[in-house]
Amino acid sequence: MLFAESRLLYNLSPPKNDFLSNFSKAERTGFRGKGRYIVASKLENKSKERKDDVINLLILIFISSLLGVYLLATTVLIAGDGVFYIERARMFSSDPIGIVKAHHPGYPFLIFITHKFASFFSNSSSVYSWIYSAQSANLLCRVFALVPLYFIGKLLVGSRNSFWALVILILLPYPAEYGSDALRDWPHILFLATGFLFLLWGAKLGRWWMFGVVGLAAGFGHIIRPECAQLLIYAVLWLLIGLFLPRLNMNRPKLFCALFILLVGFAVPTAPYIKARGRILPRKLEALISSSYRLRSERIQEPDVDCRNNVYTAAEVSGNIMKAIGMLMREISDNLMHFFLPALLLGVYSRFCKRSAVTDVERFFVPAFMVFNIIMMVLLYCSWQYISGRHCLPLVVFTVFYVPVGLQILADWLIGKFPKVRLDQNQKPRLWFFILVITGLAVCMPKLLRPIRVDKKAYKAAAQWLKENTQENDPVAVSDKRISFYAEREGLIYNKVIPEGAEYAVKIVESEDEKPAVGKAIHEELSLWIDEQKKTKKIVIYKVL
Repeated sequence: MLFAESRLLYNLSPPKNDFLSNFSKAERTGFRGKGRYIVASKLENKSKERKDDVINLLILIFISSLLGVYLLATTVLIAGDGVFYIERARMFSSDPIGIVKAHHPGYPFLIFITHKFASFFSNSSSVYSWIYSAQSANLLCRVFALVPLYFIGKLLVGSRNSFWALVILILLPYPAEYGSDALRDWPHILFLATGFLFLLWGAKLGRWWMFGVVGLAAGFGHIIRPECAQLLIYAVLWLLIGLFLPRLNMNRPKLFCALFILLVGFAVPTAPYIKARGRILPRKLEALISSSYRLRSERIQEPDVDCRNNVYTAAEVSGNIMKAIGMLMREISDNLMHFFLPALLLGVYSRFCKRSAVTDVERFFVPAFMVFNIIMMVLLYCSWQYISGRHCLPLVVFTVFYVPVGLQILADWLIGKFPKVRLDQNQKPRLWFFILVITGLAVCMPKLLRPIRVDKKAYKAAAQWLKENTQENDPVAVSDKRISFYAEREGLIYNKVIPEGAEYAVKIVESEDEKPAVGKAIHEELSLWIDEQKKTKKIVIYKVL
């Protein structure tokens, strides 16, 4: 469009029936000069916008990298799931097919590749080299994810709000902790954000080939976490709406091409994975479907069921849904450090309920994303009775763009409450906006700068004692796999009774008299307070005699 406009304005020999031919030579020269100025101004604005985007991204990447390296270096203990991923990454070279069949191999493969790259600079294959490889792979994905997230925010709420939203996201303690731990959440968000960005671009610009990128991102992200396949659902719904309600930027042939390339793109990474695994659906989803089917079958086989039981069951399901929504809101509030939650809700309400300047693309995809992820969280709670902060992280990441919108509304409200502040009328909203942002970030700082799991130093001390005082082939019974993992010993997981063959046992006790149940005699070797200040729990190492 810009090319066509510039071509029209720069045409120096218009035909006689052209609009400019009705004017004198001086007037035509004036029109052309003004046209050149308009085109040059547009190009200059475009160039300035690109420079601003690059500067904003460099600032975001710098802050995220600096903070991420600090958290990585000061981590006391990795997450329990991190041990699971690292163990599978270590097995990748010897049994890749077995790893693919057992679990989603995306993140273990990233750890394996990162460790291979690190081995060019150091031949160390210690447990810490694998831990740092896992953390580094996760951190790099978090930093790279800022690029698509920034442009998603720019499409939705503008570059300024997108920048401040990501500044807030980077400095939120829990998302930052997840980004420097040995976890797969940010690799999943990297592919989810990349696919979502191309989905928004493709829907807005009418570029059918962009849906192929959406399919590829959904496919590769699915190998990390199955939830990434949700991109496929949004894209298919959008294209089907375009087929039956032709208001999109693509005609029907392009819509069919977009649908075809979307499915092909998704099949390219997932088809070999599904074939090696031998099933399409994830285990949790299969368990959910089978359990609900079994429940329906049991009801069908009981024709004399009292109606009151059905009422009770409906009430119980409704109660679980309300509990799930309550827990979800609590976890989202924790992720936002409670301070930014009102701004998020206010920003979402302002954009959608008040019908402000929201495009059709935003009006469709953002609510679809929110509703779908809320449904997933409710199903997760109803089936397994838990929702963690990590599970609702995508909801936080993809809605954080509305936090600056809400903060600006609060800033405008504060102007009315404090009208005597002596500032220019244009500077007042900006001042109160910065005050709100700085206040929120000040709330985040104490928890943000706290080393990850600093309250579990005793776990690492116990692991160090085992490493120094036991033989390499001594099995250790542990209730937390991280202890044997850091000690580089074979770990036998137990709850109450120490399993046969264990030479040592590690137990967390809440009283001096509490001891593990075992048929053999045991001797206490080491006892440490988990929290030196509270002194409520101890970690005790026993020698099995």
